[in-house]
Amino acid sequence: MGLTMSEFATSTAPADVVRRQYLASAAGDLAALRATLAPDVEWTEMAGFPLAGTYRTPEGVTAGVMERLGEDWDGWTAHDDTYVADGENVVVLARYTATHKTTGRLIDVRVAHHFVVRGGLIVRFEQFTDTALVRDAMSR
Repeated sequence: MGLTMSEFATSTAPADVVRRQYLASAAGDLAALRATLAPDVEWTEMAGFPLAGTYRTPEGVTAGVMERLGEDWDGWTAHDDTYVADGENVVVLARYTATHKTTGRLIDVRVAHHFVVRGGLIVRFEQFTDTALVRDAMSR
């Protein structure tokens, strides 16, 4: 039996917290996304990715990653499809889709995300993706 919407909204189960993060991101609700992140979150975008680096604090993550993706891409979405949960670790297999605003090129690329959730908040995130496909879409 699944959770009710109110149970899901307050669940501290790691996979539920991660799923709320994806839903908030897809809805463009940065406040709801920040609410899933620990104050000392470490959010790492993969080396070679346009926003490569580690971002800290919920505000740092949304300003440094989500808002910047929105500036450069139309319809940036992470489509989460498979969850593998082991204690505080949640690995999500997903797909990024978006159109680069300058080049008009579309991306449709697989991605894996590793989250660590403690106390109902995401404390760590690491991205794995084919950065060359993303960079190619940004090139004229």
